[in-house]
Amino acid sequence: MTYSSSHASPWQWKSTSQGEFLTCELLKDWCHGFFSVDFAGQPPKVLSQYLDDSAKAFRLKQIHTNIIFSTSAVEVRKDEKGNVIYSQGDGIITEKPLESVWVASADCTPVLMADRTLGKVCAIHSGWRGTASEIVPDAIALFDQLGSKKEDLLFALGPAIHGEVYQVDIPVALQVLSTIFEGTDQEILTQGYNSLNKVILEDNEEGKVRLNVTQVINTQIQQKGIEKEQIAIAPYCTYQNPERFFSYRRTHEKNIQWSGIVAK
Repeated sequence: MTYSSSHASPWQWKSTSQGEFLTCELLKDWCHGFFSVDFAGQPPKVLSQYLDDSAKAFRLKQIHTNIIFSTSAVEVRKDEKGNVIYSQGDGIITEKPLESVWVASADCTPVLMADRTLGKVCAIHSGWRGTASEIVPDAIALFDQLGSKKEDLLFALGPAIHGEVYQVDIPVALQVLSTIFEGTDQEILTQGYNSLNKVILEDNEEGKVRLNVTQVINTQIQQKGIEKEQIAIAPYCTYQNPERFFSYRRTHEKNIQWSGIVAK
């Protein structure tokens, strides 16, 4: 594999015979990738081979919750018709080295976490519902229970739909924003409009706003005592980069891209 862009950027594309996937310099000590449309249809057990062919892959049936599994708790079985059934949740934390954990997205934010001392990693799927239920702060709490120190945690927030193109109803925005702001509905909205991270933008349509879910997650993480230098945010919008990423909001088709990381 070779880098296809300057190392001056914290985000680089890696080339393979299949295509390119995105990596983050912050997670350079772990094999990881945010995969693009080039790898459409390839499941985690195949994609894991691009990272480390000796790693065992774990995934879930994602249901937009704050449910996080450890790898030993993830179940895979077949029903009476032979269909594969996965445990239902939206985050997986590793327990052993050479376990790769994966999440799928098509506008929601994929979050890859790592502990630079313990070597453990976590993959999280956080759309607006998962963000409203604080799945990433919950993952930070789980790492704390496992003995992590906050200064050792690293976060790469992968390609997702950007706020300037993500129109939502105000009640949806309030569910998400109430995780980072307090007050009346109007006070919460005002704080959102005035926030440094631009978590919401005004919309021309009455009763709507533009919501930046990734920046809400960024704020949630920092409010847990994590320094901003421990967080990297991908500069790519899934909606606005059709040559690279699938977007459900753009096409309304159920196509996805996978993001994964391997524990040390």
